[in-house]
Amino acid sequence: MKNIVVFASGSGSNFEAIVKACNKKIIDANVVLLVCDKKDAYAIKRAKRLGIECFVISPKDFASKYDYEKTITLKLASYRVDLICLAGYMRIVGEELLNKYEGKIINTHPSILPAFKGKDAVEQAMAYGVKVYGITIHYVNSDLDSGNIIAQKTLPYEGNDIELLKKKLLKIEHKLFISTIAKLINNE
Repeated sequence: MKNIVVFASGSGSNFEAIVKACNKKIIDANVVLLVCDKKDAYAIKRAKRLGIECFVISPKDFASKYDYEKTITLKLASYRVDLICLAGYMRIVGEELLNKYEGKIINTHPSILPAFKGKDAVEQAMAYGVKVYGITIHYVNSDLDSGNIIAQKTLPYEGNDIELLKKKLLKIEHKLFISTIAKLINNE
């Protein structure tokens, strides 16, 4: 059985979707750990409810990004990590994690990359006036939201209700992230 580690910073809805997909054998793997960089993130409550170990680590407690990530890689060394899924993890991954887990870190992003990289992508797209939004799953590299694209799904939307749009995108994101992870785990 393959092992997945999920990194999250916020509510953890993608994290929960991944765990449930593993439990239902949609993904032939186990989520063995949640890494969370925010001590008050709702993802931590989800992890406890789902019985998943949670490693809460604040970058503010470290002198450098390297020290922060080195502590994470030391924690991950006790697991046989096959895939790291960044699911709403709001930090740029640095060299320490990239070097240790090259080709094993994927991210979900709420835009059709390469458009609207970084934070607040949905707001950026709406401000620009796009008529087609979407989700991208991509490998993580040293450049922000620039790794090789694995999967994308679009959503036509011409309204101006950002919260409604985000809800619609989240539904697409959960499905696309799950199907992409399943394919990667099964080496399809």
